[in-house]
Amino acid sequence: MLKDILPPGWPVPRGYSNGMMGEGRTLCVGGQVGWDAQGKFAEGFVPQVRQALANILAVVQAAGGQASDIARLTWYVTDIEEYRASLAELGPAYRAVMGKHFPAMALVQVVALVETEAKVEIEATAIL
Repeated sequence: MLKDILPPGWPVPRGYSNGMMGEGRTLCVGGQVGWDAQGKFAEGFVPQVRQALANILAVVQAAGGQASDIARLTWYVTDIEEYRASLAELGPAYRAVMGKHFPAMALVQVVALVETEAKVEIEATAIL
């Protein structure tokens, strides 16, 4: 089980945790992009995010875990403005896959991803 870490006096973050602590086996999930099992990309930024998260969850489940075991997500996006413009749609898409579990997260813009159609790549660390 993971425990959310919030330093005294800090405001509660929205949509992520400042820190997560857990005990158990560590699963490192390689960067997942927004394609399905057949390699077909979802159309658009938000659908790609949802698919990438679903892919992460599939790997975690294959190891015997669940969304609540994910301690950290690192997002790599090719267009930070597209991310910002999609915030209202991202919340429901995120919760559809991850529920109300908000691990420690970081998000950075990158110049490009290996898969040319990818708009986002997300890697994860889970503690099972």
